Amino acid sequence: MQNKFDAPLAERMRPRTLDEVVGQGHLIGEKRILRQIVEQDQIPSIIFWGPPGSGKTTIAKTLAHTGNYDFIQISAIENGVKDIRLIVGQAKQIRKDLNKKTLLFIDEIHRFNKNQQDALLPHVENGTLTLVGATTENPSFEVNPALLSRCRVLVLKPLADSDISTLIELALHDKDRGYGNRRIMLDFDRAIIPQLCHGDARSALNLLETAIAITPEIDDTQTVTKEILLEAVQQTTLKYDKNGEEHYNTVSAFIKSMRASQPDAALYYLARMVDAGEDPLFIARRMVIFASEDIGIAQPTALVVANEVFKACEVIGYPECQINLAHGVTYLSLCKKNRSAYDAYFKAVDDVKKYGNLPIPLHLRNAPTKLMKDIGYGKGYAMYDEKSYLPDDLIDKKYFPDSKE
Repeated sequence: MQNKFDAPLAERMRPRTLDEVVGQGHLIGEKRILRQIVEQDQIPSIIFWGPPGSGKTTIAKTLAHTGNYDFIQISAIENGVKDIRLIVGQAKQIRKDLNKKTLLFIDEIHRFNKNQQDALLPHVENGTLTLVGATTENPSFEVNPALLSRCRVLVLKPLADSDISTLIELALHDKDRGYGNRRIMLDFDRAIIPQLCHGDARSALNLLETAIAITPEIDDTQTVTKEILLEAVQQTTLKYDKNGEEHYNTVSAFIKSMRASQPDAALYYLARMVDAGEDPLFIARRMVIFASEDIGIAQPTALVVANEVFKACEVIGYPECQINLAHGVTYLSLCKKNRSAYDAYFKAVDDVKKYGNLPIPLHLRNAPTKLMKDIGYGKGYAMYDEKSYLPDDLIDKKYFPDSKE
């Protein structure tokens, strides 16, 4: 039998009821919406929008437990339409056999593509499933309007420093799930932990757990010092943060590997981004830009391929679309590169900023009226004219290296 203390501290300390939830008072306080939902025993479909570690999963589980729902949790990164069909069948059977409703919790619901979200619609609408989705992204942009209109959107906030401190104290003193049966001393200003965790409860508990795990026991006591805590920070910090330095380092290495025509390196950095849960459309968008910026006229079909990869990611989503990404990345890496159109355009942009709106030569101007024709608009224009079409002040400018001399 598995020891209950084998589970991570953050999982062991997860609240079991709404009363145990720390923070989010604007949602779970007296007469607030989630409190009323529990009291009325009628859970609507909900989208929880909030940062990591703010309690989205926890609150979903407490709602299901309180309302006696069958709770099913899936991840939009790992599951697709086939899984939804299986869950719908299971929900119908449970309703028939046990007269019990099903709450489907979808983590990172913004990762579901349109087809996957559409597959949920009829089952949410007819009550087969009560949907609770969690997202760190603005659902107005990431969730289909049809599905969004059938859900309540509730915004969760990062936990306050006082909330994080409360969680740390609970973990230290809880004898059933925390460290209440052990002698643990924190020999540093406890305010440091909230400062390091930026409102993320899971991060705070992971940090405490790691710090205690690497602290030696002397005379039945573990004394966690500031130095040990900072060492624990190094061990628990995520190596890929979509808003952090490592994110931009990985994207930079990905682009530069394709630019250097090194498909092995490009595929490696692609794998790192996919493994970290990066939005496939973000990756594909960078590939579309790369196709024009770096490959350009050397192989114009590169843009066609990149656009098709983007469309495939949009329609298919994870996990299958990682194959489309790999195909596209390999192709773009092997293409010849030519930045001349990109460079030429931005030289022209510089002149636009430098000289402003220079007069357009008269022979290039549109002449829809007799007056315009009389004053020379359009006069002398000939298709395939050899003379420069640039404004007079730039008549000798050459932006593109292959321009006619």
